[in-house]
Amino acid sequence: MNKKLKLWELERVSEEEFKQQKKFPIIVILNDIRSLNNIGSFFRTSDAFNVEKIYLCGITANPPHRDIQKTALGATETVEWEYRQSIIDLVLELKEQGVTVCSIEQAEKTTFLQNVADLPEEKFALVFGNEVNGVDQNVIDASNYIVEIPQFGTKHSLNVSVCAGVVLWEFSKKYF
Repeated sequence: MNKKLKLWELERVSEEEFKQQKKFPIIVILNDIRSLNNIGSFFRTSDAFNVEKIYLCGITANPPHRDIQKTALGATETVEWEYRQSIIDLVLELKEQGVTVCSIEQAEKTTFLQNVADLPEEKFALVFGNEVNGVDQNVIDASNYIVEIPQFGTKHSLNVSVCAGVVLWEFSKKYF
C-alpha cells in the first residue's frame, strides 16, 4: 500500500524559513494580468518553485485582495513582490543588471520550452502576458528569448496560470 501523506507529514519549511532560504534565480513578471484568481495562482506557484520575486505590471492588481488570496493561499506573504507601472522600463532595467529576459509567447522565432536547459544564462526574468493579448510586442522586441510551450491540440494557448506552472517547473529544474 502507498499511503497518501497528510499535510503535516509533508515536512514543508515554515514561512519564516522559506523567506530566509536561497531562492532560485528566477523572476516572474506579470504583463497586464486581468484575473485576480490568475494573479493568486502565480503567487502560489512561485512559492512552490522557490521564485526570487514577482513584478506586477500595468493593470495587474496588487495584494491584498480577497480574490487574489483565495488562490494564493498566503503566498502573497511569502513571495517577494513589487508593483511597476511600466513593464518596458522594468525589462530594460533588469537587462542592464544582467538578467536574461524571456517572454513566454508564440512568435516567429522561439525557443521551445524543452530546450531551456541548454540556455547558458544563470538568472532569468520570465514575462507572462495578458489573458487575451499576450505579452506586449515592445516587451517581445526587448527580450533575450521568446519561449514557447509546444502544444498539440486545437486551442491556441493555455490558461496563463497553467502556463506558469509548466514554465516554472522547466526553468526550476536548472537549479536543483
